[in-house]
Amino acid sequence: MASRRGLTRDALVAAICGFVVVLMVGASYAAVPFYNWFCRATGFNGTTQVATSAPSNAPLARKIAVRFDSNVAPGLPWKFEPEQTEIEVKIGEVVTVFYTVTNQSARTTTAQAAYNVAPLTVGAYFQKINCFCFTEQTIAPGEKREMPVVFYVDPSIVSDSDNDGLNTITLSYTFYPVRDPAPRPLAASEPDKPKGSL
Repeated sequence: MASRRGLTRDALVAAICGFVVVLMVGASYAAVPFYNWFCRATGFNGTTQVATSAPSNAPLARKIAVRFDSNVAPGLPWKFEPEQTEIEVKIGEVVTVFYTVTNQSARTTTAQAAYNVAPLTVGAYFQKINCFCFTEQTIAPGEKREMPVVFYVDPSIVSDSDNDGLNTITLSYTFYPVRDPAPRPLAASEPDKPKGSL
């Protein structure tokens, strides 16, 4: 009788341990997407926001300098740089700037950009309407491409005491190689290849 009770207790402990392991593994997989969602929602850690349109009010008279930084991860044979390193913008003004990228290799390569802004407290107020970072970029050998970024600094930044005295924002991009790019759909205008005579 005692051995049966001990066996039941051991089975219960084993089941609880197994449940805890499954819970921990599930939590580790959920942590990264949850953290990314949290950063996008709050601007935490310099993550910029995605806007669908321009602000409804006129830009403020207050201006701020925006610097542009560009980086390429090791192993990616691209030259990547902003066309301007710094501009001055009115808070709430929609601005378009351009980066250029050149594939310096003899093969087609694909990459995607990661981005953030500094100081980190500005992420919640830096609104991007259009950006090349939202999609993978596939560039042919020797191809040079001009890529726009459309953004504005949200006027509500002026009521945030954490950003009192803020004069400069730095927008930084780093391109990382994509090892297995997503397959591209066949363009609708391309004719189907002949399937042989019937």
